[in-house]
Amino acid sequence: MSLDGKIALVTGGGTGIGKAIAEALASAGARVAVASRNPGHLAFANAAKSFLPVEMDVRDKAQVQSGVAKIRERWGAIDILINNAGISGLTTIDDPDDRRWRDIVETNLTGSYFVTREVLQYMKSHAHGRIINVSSVLGKFGVPGYSAYCSAKHGIIGFTRAVALEVVGRGITVNAICPGWVETEMARQGIEESAALEGITPEAFRSRAVEMVPIKRFLESDEVAGLVLYLVSEKAAGITGQAINICGGQTMV
Repeated sequence: MSLDGKIALVTGGGTGIGKAIAEALASAGARVAVASRNPGHLAFANAAKSFLPVEMDVRDKAQVQSGVAKIRERWGAIDILINNAGISGLTTIDDPDDRRWRDIVETNLTGSYFVTREVLQYMKSHAHGRIINVSSVLGKFGVPGYSAYCSAKHGIIGFTRAVALEVVGRGITVNAICPGWVETEMARQGIEESAALEGITPEAFRSRAVEMVPIKRFLESDEVAGLVLYLVSEKAAGITGQAINICGGQTMV
């Protein structure tokens, strides 16, 4: 699965799943632009010439345009786009403050739209173009208290399917991956918030969550990165418009 000579962009690539994906792509030979709106998350990307740190808030069209331009000026057109930037958090339907709803939907869904639109202007046709959008198993079912996150991740799947058909004639594939519980800071936050909402301890909530996963454990970020590595390889040229679960059997939909 060599990616020698390929240029990749991973949004939200400074921590968790995004960082694991960036490192996996680089290990396969790609040059990887690592984007984050938090400059503190980009320190590792300064350590090797295969990485290019890019400070970018995907909610901001101007920052997306300047970030993509920076990559093009340094390395040329992007071959592989990983729309991973995302945030979560409780958004109960009775909360009168809609700021968190807007932040979650704009970061996860609108941000993926802005970045994809910009990158596609320059992505070469019939030259191994790959777009992977990171959704979630919560893009396939609902969870109480997470209406914004579920809406955004459901939206990512619809976005993936529509764009896949728009660009299929250019030889570009577009797929979504849907992780379940993964050992990340976002998962820890979700456990703590959900436990508080239910009035139980985080330990009790986590134990119950593990029991609901058929393989009886959370996944590791590098397992998700392995799926991405396959989907951006030549071996996956026939896969497009799909929303692929990686969740330990948590959902079969």
